[in-house]
Parts: sequence; C-alpha cells; structure tokens
Amino acid sequence: MSIRHTTKARRGAAATALAAALALAVAGCGSGDGDGDGGKKPGDGADRTSTAAKDDGGEQEPAADSSKTIGEMKGPGGIVVTLHSAERDDGGFVTVNATVTNHGSRLFNAIDWRSKETEVKSLSSVSGASLVDEKGKKRYLVLRDTDGQCLCTTGLSGIKPDESRPLFAQFPAPPKSVTEVDFQIPTMPSVNVTLSG
Repeated sequence: MSIRHTTKARRGAAATALAAALALAVAGCGSGDGDGDGGKKPGDGADRTSTAAKDDGGEQEPAADSSKTIGEMKGPGGIVVTLHSAERDDGGFVTVNATVTNHGSRLFNAIDWRSKETEVKSLSSVSGASLVDEKGKKRYLVLRDTDGQCLCTTGLSGIKPDESRPLFAQFPAPPKSVTEVDFQIPTMPSVNVTLSG
C-alpha cells in the first residue's frame, strides 16, 4: 500500500512541476523588448524557426523586409503572394521571404501548395514551391530536414479574408553566376526574382 501511495505522490509532484514549467514557458513567450527581432538579423536560422513555429494560426511576426517588394503573384480566389526578398545565405542556401494575403471572401487553406511527395509531412505549407533557373534548365526544390519537414512555412490554413501571414521557403542556392530565377508555387503564376547576397 505504501508503495502505491508513494507512486501517486511522485506522479502528482511530476505533474505539478510540468505545469509550472509550461506556465513559465508561456509567460516567457509573451515577453520582449517590442522590436520583434530579439537582436537577430532577418534571415537568421533562429528567425526562420520562430516564424515556422508560429504557423499554427496564432499571431505572427511580419516577414523579413516586408516594406520591400521584389515581385507579386496573384492567384485564384483573391490570394496574393508579395515577395520581399530572395537572398543567398551563408552555407549555399537561398531563402525567399514573402507575405500571403487573402483578398477573397472565403477562408484560404494552402493544401494545393504542398509537395506531392509522400515522405513530406507538412500539410498546409509551401513545400511544393520551387526556384527555376531557365537558362541552366534546373529546378530547385524546397529543402527538407531529417524528419521529413520542409524548411518552409507550415500551418497555412484558415487564412481569413483580409488576413496576411508571412511565409518563407529555403532552397539550395544556384551557382553564383545565376542572378535571376523564377519563383513558383502550385496554382499560382510564377514570378521572376533577382537573387541578392
């Protein structure tokens, strides 16, 4: 009997400790100095992770360089993707930052923007996006991590009319000699962008 009571007491203490840790974590997420970047420069890996983590329909940070526009895609149902940057990163990557806005009258879910690959776990995402080097005749797909998740914005579901959300997608970088590529998302017209960095 005493072993049973001790086990129950330990479980209760563990549950209390877990609840306290979760409360602290939630409280920590709300704090900040108000500038939104936490000392990180746009395009940081940590910045992309925080954006992807917020893609569950909650409040999100604006996309990097959102005041700048390098291209725009207008698709069916009043969906507009405004491209802000297509920047070469250290390590041989290109990160595309954009904002998707629903100018239509219905909720938008980016189901058609995902990749058709069965290994990719991300559902409402831009995992089907690509960069196309027309001259070199090469297509660059969104990178994946070892767990089968795309290195891109996920959780692009339930976007309300007049709502905007940031999005990003990371690709292998074309050779340095390639300065322009077409950015493509399924169901959207492609747009030619100049690579920076």
